[in-house]
Amino acid sequence: MKSVELLAPAKNLETAIAAINSGADAIYIGATDFGARKNAPNSLEDIEKLVKFAHIFNVSIHVVINTILNNKELDNAIDLVKNLYNIGVDAIIVQDMGLLKAAIDGKLPPIEIHASTQCNTRTLEKAKFFDSLGFARVILARELSIDKIAEICQNTSCDIETFIHGALCVSYSGQCYLSFANGGRSANRGECAQPCRKKYSLVDESGKVLLKDKYLLSLKDFNASENIEKLINCGVKSFKIEGRLKDISYVRNVTAYYNNLINKYANRTSSGKVFLDFEPNLYKTFNRGYTSYFLNGREQCFNFTSPKSKGEKIGKILRMYNNSFEIDADLHSQDGICFMTNGEMTGFLVNKVEGHRVYPNKMDGLKTGLILYRNFDSKFEKQLETSKTVRKIGVSIIIENSKIIAIDEDSNSVNINLPDGEIAQNIEKLKQNYASQFNKMGDSNFYLMNIKILDDNLKFIPVSKMNELRRILLNMLSEERLRNYKRKPQKPIGYAQFPEREIDYKGNVFNSEAEKFYENCNCKVIEPALEAQQSIKSNIELMRTKHCLKFATGLCGKACKKLYLVDSKGKKYPLKFDCKNCEMVVLSL
Repeated sequence: MKSVELLAPAKNLETAIAAINSGADAIYIGATDFGARKNAPNSLEDIEKLVKFAHIFNVSIHVVINTILNNKELDNAIDLVKNLYNIGVDAIIVQDMGLLKAAIDGKLPPIEIHASTQCNTRTLEKAKFFDSLGFARVILARELSIDKIAEICQNTSCDIETFIHGALCVSYSGQCYLSFANGGRSANRGECAQPCRKKYSLVDESGKVLLKDKYLLSLKDFNASENIEKLINCGVKSFKIEGRLKDISYVRNVTAYYNNLINKYANRTSSGKVFLDFEPNLYKTFNRGYTSYFLNGREQCFNFTSPKSKGEKIGKILRMYNNSFEIDADLHSQDGICFMTNGEMTGFLVNKVEGHRVYPNKMDGLKTGLILYRNFDSKFEKQLETSKTVRKIGVSIIIENSKIIAIDEDSNSVNINLPDGEIAQNIEKLKQNYASQFNKMGDSNFYLMNIKILDDNLKFIPVSKMNELRRILLNMLSEERLRNYKRKPQKPIGYAQFPEREIDYKGNVFNSEAEKFYENCNCKVIEPALEAQQSIKSNIELMRTKHCLKFATGLCGKACKKLYLVDSKGKKYPLKFDCKNCEMVVLSL
């Protein structure tokens, strides 16, 4: 079987450790600056602690430096990369080509460089370009089909990473300027205000309202679980869960689910066994309804009713009472329940449950036959919050020739001499004590796979001494694993021919070194990043998306008047439809 990587998000050290214990082969996390999630920074001290914990399990740590950088920030980012390398980080995830030029110029240490999804890699030509440059990995756009992903995997030599779960940006990543145009908060600078989760109306040029006050740019959440085997067979190396702002319970549940799933089809790049104490369930954690997006062609990926979590369907109300209702579902006190009324999502908390009779904190909008969803399962959340799920590495113990030898599942080995003493009067009893005490690995990083006692001349030692020897031996084995951990060095970086002869603001060039990079790739930068310009011109692309409102409203293939999005403040955005490529474009007015 192929060896693949499950890549989990983490907003902090605690969440990262939970993800590793739940089965992640790699973690991506933000540092102090320059991450596309500005609200999820981490100190170098915490990242260093994470590296040491992760590397014991052969888990790699990737740090995101995936915003566009001005000239001063570029120098600071180079210093940050050096510090990250010095504390053992495995890879950096970048968008700004100024950093790649720094690598070519010899200003970066030999740390692996991954091309962020913000680099907008959605064609084979773009993937080949990054591969030719020497990127260790390319993270693909979320919008690609399985066939397109397979084509890219088969025609490149670098690792290919794809998203498999989580929130979806409606725009091609790295190509959304709507937040910046609205209020100066740039998605490419880690400050997206998420205007795609706001209400809009769809109107035509005559003023006719086709859809009023709906979440017209809000997508469901991505769920590729039914396509994992196909993606593995395509040649995808890394499977990425979105969510660096998600809480620890979400990360623990989703990581554990995909860990179990991937184990059915592939080997893993990290070590150890996960000991779960809950049953993972994707429908019991935050989701806006699920979609496999464009993996298997166009489907209904949008959710116009609400950007909030929908959760799991639990059934219809069977009977109403004055202060309660009856439903054939297993609900609990403090569950969060939601339902649709007048085109909006609303909900209530469960105060009390008696059998199938439910007492909510409010009765507004409830009626017989209403379909209910649970978007907060209090019992499941408590399981996740108190979970003792842990990951441990298998170890074999051999006692022979007055030594205790520990050999782990990756063939790392350490040994310690047994203390001298009197010959045991009852060898079999002593062997039983050794077996019993070495099976108690407690809070260590290991679990006992087997123990062989081949020494028939064992000297007597008390149980307390056995426990001390076990602790020393396992600590030695953890240190040995860290010594033997090998980071992959970044292969040589060089220039290559860019697929286009010139790029405009959508190239996101924000510093002089990035401009020089493109020039050295025979591509002319005709204008800088939008964030570097004094004003936003009319009729430019603020967003390009595979989500199409003509498709969503049944107008696909039909002639219609010019369409506009209108936000809650009355601001209009002209829409353009690139039907040849099956894309919609939101323009500035």
